[in-house]
Amino acid sequence: MAEGHPVGVTLDGPRGPALEAQPGAIWLAKVTGNPILPFHIEAERHWTAPSWDATQVPLPFSRVALAVGEPLPVPADASDADLEAVKDRLTSILEALRQRALTALES
Repeated sequence: MAEGHPVGVTLDGPRGPALEAQPGAIWLAKVTGNPILPFHIEAERHWTAPSWDATQVPLPFSRVALAVGEPLPVPADASDADLEAVKDRLTSILEALRQRALTALES
């Protein structure tokens, strides 16, 4: 990030719960000034890992839908309450993107 390269992180963190945004990416956006670009990828056919987050790996030749949201800025002066509000908003955005990707695969 410091050198201008994009960084991707899993927003539900390494321990979950799945599909719920955790504070790490929000904190990173706050301290770097870079916005969060939320997105969700869904595969029509996939293998699902037997793990807490049910990670999916697309199968060869499977259709994949990518839903991308608007950049979400996190102000450098955001209070703890502001960060909690961003976390809740981000979780809602991610669920909406998940639904949009699933709907795209149905058509």
